[in-house]
Amino acid sequence: MQPVGKIEKIGLWMSKYFALIIILCSFIAFSAPQLFTWIAPHITLFLGVIMFGMGLTMRAVDFSVVAKKPVPVVIGVIAQFLIMPLVAYAIAVLLQLPPELAVGLILVGACPGGTASNVMVYLAKGDLPVSVAMTSISTLLAPLLTPAILLLLAGQWLPVNAGAMFQSIIQVIIIPIALGLLARRFFPKAVESSVKTLPIISIAAILAIVLAVVGVNQANIAQTGLLVFLAVMLHNSFGLFLGHVTAKLCGLDEAKRRAISIEVGMQNSGLGASLAAAHFSPLAALPSAIFSVWHNVSGPALVSIWSRKKNGSEQEAEAKQAG
Repeated sequence: MQPVGKIEKIGLWMSKYFALIIILCSFIAFSAPQLFTWIAPHITLFLGVIMFGMGLTMRAVDFSVVAKKPVPVVIGVIAQFLIMPLVAYAIAVLLQLPPELAVGLILVGACPGGTASNVMVYLAKGDLPVSVAMTSISTLLAPLLTPAILLLLAGQWLPVNAGAMFQSIIQVIIIPIALGLLARRFFPKAVESSVKTLPIISIAAILAIVLAVVGVNQANIAQTGLLVFLAVMLHNSFGLFLGHVTAKLCGLDEAKRRAISIEVGMQNSGLGASLAAAHFSPLAALPSAIFSVWHNVSGPALVSIWSRKKNGSEQEAEAKQAG
C-alpha cells in the first residue's frame, strides 16, 4: 500500500503545480529544441495513452446524469461546439492570423473538452457530474463534429480532408477509450490498483506533446509567439466567459454555470496538436500547444476565485438551515 500512497502523492503534487511545470518545460524546449523534436512523430501515441486512461476511468454512471437531467449537458455540449469554434474564427479574422495559425486556432476550438476540466470543476465547486458527462459526450461526438466544423470554418484558409480527420480521431480517441473501457470491464482489480498512476501518466504525456510542438516550432514562436499567445488567451477567456453567460441565460444554477464555463473554455488541446501535426503542419499545432500551457494557468486562476465563493447548492442549504 505504501508505494501506491507515494505514487498518489506525486500525482497530486504534479496536478497542483502542473501550470508551473508546463511553463518551465516550455521554456526549456524553446531554449534547447533539439532535445525534444524527436518526440514529434510520436504525438499520436502519447494522445492515445491519455485517451486509454480516460477509458479506464469512464463508467456507466457518468452517462446516467444525461438520462436523468439531460438539459444542462445538452446546453453545455451545444455551447462547446458553437462558442469555441466561432470565437476562434472571429479572432483569426480580426487578428489576420496566417493561414496555418488560423486553422490551428479553429481546430483547437472544434475539439471536445479536456479531461483536466473535470478536476477544475471539482475544485471550483461546480457540478462535477455535468462536467464529466460533457467531457465524455463531446469526446464521443468529436469524430463527426470536429472535422465538420473545421471543414465549414477553416476551409477558406487551407484544404481540409474531413474524411481523413474522421479516421484519425477514431484511431487516437475512440479506439483507445474503447480499449480502456474493455480493460475496466474484464480486469477490474488490475485497473483499480493502477488507476492512481493515471494523473502522472496523463501529465507526462501532455508534457511530451507540448515539448514536441514547442521544440519543432522554436523559430515560429520567436517570430509569431506574441500574436499566437494573444489569440489563445482571447480564445480561452471568451470561452470561459461565454460558457458561463450561456448557462446563466438558460436559467441554470451557479454550480452548473461553473461546470459549463470551464468545460467550454478548456479544450482537449492534445487532440488539436495531434490532428494539426498529422493533417496540416507543425505551425498549425502551435495554438494547441500554447492552449495547453495557457488553460492550465487560467483554469486554476478561476478556481482560486470560485472556490472562495458559494455555489447555488451551498446557498440553498444555508437558506434551509436558516429557515
